[in-house]
Amino acid sequence: MRDRTRARQLAVEFIRKGDPTGWFETLYQEGEAGKSTVPWANLCPNPFLLDFWKTHPQPTAGKTALTIGSGLGDDAEQLAAWGFRTTAFDISETAIRASRKRFRDTTVEYLAADLLEPPSTWRRTFHFVFEANTLQVLPAPLRLSAIENLAGFLCPGGLLLVIARGREPSDPQGQMPWPLTCAELSAFTAVGLEELSFEDLLNVEDPGEPPVRRFRVLYRFTL
Repeated sequence: MRDRTRARQLAVEFIRKGDPTGWFETLYQEGEAGKSTVPWANLCPNPFLLDFWKTHPQPTAGKTALTIGSGLGDDAEQLAAWGFRTTAFDISETAIRASRKRFRDTTVEYLAADLLEPPSTWRRTFHFVFEANTLQVLPAPLRLSAIENLAGFLCPGGLLLVIARGREPSDPQGQMPWPLTCAELSAFTAVGLEELSFEDLLNVEDPGEPPVRRFRVLYRFTL
């Protein structure tokens, strides 16, 4: 069972003091020191990305990819292995250093950056953008800005694959990670993306706990 206790404590603490994304760096620092657990650091590519690729392989030659909230680098390395020229970023500098250390011969460009204030040079740049589990660890008031920036990374014809915990509007939001509703995800189409597919999935994340509901959605940017 994944221990999210410390991550949740830090999220509450930093949100209370007006720094809703500052806790990621602290958590990774504690994780590096062996004091805490980074609950999403599975040290393997996201299974929902792998499953998607089995049935929806994409051409990668000469194309660029961007991994959002890249953590310890496994998803970015997988995209690079498939042939993308891959950029990966995380708000945590400690996570970025750890990724470079884990994958010393990598072709991935790892950078510390903030989804809420991304480099302007990334706008309309990438053919494939992968976002898994970042939106669900942001407080709801920050999500629209994040969604706008995610959409803005895509070049014409570019694809965005989003994976996030899901809930009904009547369901309690619960503790971090906070599941998204379909209405929140509709912001992607409101900012100009076309929804190509929407999957409502269940998976057993932790034995002994109820299955986790997830949305896997594919979008495209067309002019």
